[in-house]
Amino acid sequence: MNKQIELQDLGHKDYQETWDYQEQLFKGIVDAKIKNRRDDTDDNTSNYFLFVEHPHVYTLGKSGDLSNLLLNERQLTEKGATFYKINRGGDITYHGPGQIVGYPILDLENFFTDIHKYLRFLEEMIILTLAEYGLKAERSPGETGVWLDVGTPFARKICAMGVRASRWVTMHGFALNVNADLGYFDHIIPCGIRGKAVTSLHVELGKATVNEADVKGKLLKHFTNLFNAEFVKS
Repeated sequence: MNKQIELQDLGHKDYQETWDYQEQLFKGIVDAKIKNRRDDTDDNTSNYFLFVEHPHVYTLGKSGDLSNLLLNERQLTEKGATFYKINRGGDITYHGPGQIVGYPILDLENFFTDIHKYLRFLEEMIILTLAEYGLKAERSPGETGVWLDVGTPFARKICAMGVRASRWVTMHGFALNVNADLGYFDHIIPCGIRGKAVTSLHVELGKATVNEADVKGKLLKHFTNLFNAEFVKS
């Protein structure tokens, strides 16, 4: 089992280009697994972890409801945003500047074959990272992602998640609001959940900005421990 993960920070990158790149890496791992089974070999399969920041974009998961997007095409253009229907789970979400997006593209057979556990570990990585900033983040029953003040009228989401998996290979991932412009969430019903707010780390800490490199370092530390993995830079 290969527990090494190639880390790539793509910087500021278009959503479609990044999605195409994810699909390329995903297909490479799946093809390697098919070849292993066909040839009765046991060659190592690769794992990747992509960090990226997208321009303003709304994405709708395969089980999502288009009515949760509250903008028409003209309004999207006016906001400088794009929209995509995509092949992950979950409903609608927003990505944009000031948000750390992470796409682990893993062969889970290198770690464990349990999608539920995979999602819970991603949530735990976020929870442990936010704890380092003095925030008590939690899971909300029946609602994937990471929240603050769960079970109160002030519940608010700070990290959205949506993944796809096939042959135990994952893609898509998480979006953590660090220095995000929360106004863009006003144009959707985030994750299809009405009546709950969205927040960002800089708002919670009362700061103009939070150092995103520091946040990434903390995320990787907790991911490494949870998955018993080792990161290597490309």
